[in-house]
Amino acid sequence: MDFWQILQYGFIQRAFITGAFVAILCSSLGLFLVLRRLSLIGDGLSHVSFGAIAVGLFLGFYPLYAAIPLVVLSSLLILKLTQKARVYGDAAIGIVSSVALAGGVILASLSGGFNVDLFSYLFGNILAISEFEMFVSIALSSVVLLVIYLFYYELFSISFNEELAQVTGVKTEKINTMLVVLTAITVVLSIRVVGIMLVSSFLILPAVTALQVARSFKKALVLSSVSSVVSLIAGVVVSFIFNLPTGATVVMANFILFALALGYAKYATTK
Repeated sequence: MDFWQILQYGFIQRAFITGAFVAILCSSLGLFLVLRRLSLIGDGLSHVSFGAIAVGLFLGFYPLYAAIPLVVLSSLLILKLTQKARVYGDAAIGIVSSVALAGGVILASLSGGFNVDLFSYLFGNILAISEFEMFVSIALSSVVLLVIYLFYYELFSISFNEELAQVTGVKTEKINTMLVVLTAITVVLSIRVVGIMLVSSFLILPAVTALQVARSFKKALVLSSVSSVVSLIAGVVVSFIFNLPTGATVVMANFILFALALGYAKYATTK
């Protein structure tokens, strides 16, 4: 079966369309997070997502309706703990994520244990995305990408020197708040693509891949997006042909591209 035959399936088309939007979103936002050394916030919020999705399943309604507001509130709580409670960023992430994860496990236990729906969110199931989920992902991804475009200068400034950005008039506190909220939405959107357990890799790997070879920030943004989309397509196709877990295969494709970029960077420096 060749690529064009695979493309005839409706669920493959939905996977490619949804995955491409989410991949570009993750790779763009992930670059800012990597440069701000906030990469682990994606991992922490993915654990929060587990608790939020467990709440949705426990109450009997669509999990993402619970996940988006709860994860956004948790991201703001992490930021406030960092700013007001004299708690370092990684400690704040650990506190919020561990409490949310524990709450999710308790709710899963009360509702009869881990079921198929919860496992699909844990490890991703992009091939099972519905048309409704596809349109929601496209809409939210477009909104977040538009916000990144409109506040590109401010995000760029605080990524490299927050103090200098503040001196030049950038409202750093508001931009930091916006950044963690965008990250929360991105994490929730990524869950159906690669799953709760692998979200952080989808945010980090394309960004660090691009940083190995790019010589400017804009080129890094483009290369990060290209790397993310290529790995998404390759991962979906390989997982479909060989009957492998799609989310994990996408992450492995991302890692292979990172290894190739790292090898190229080392080769270029020795010449």
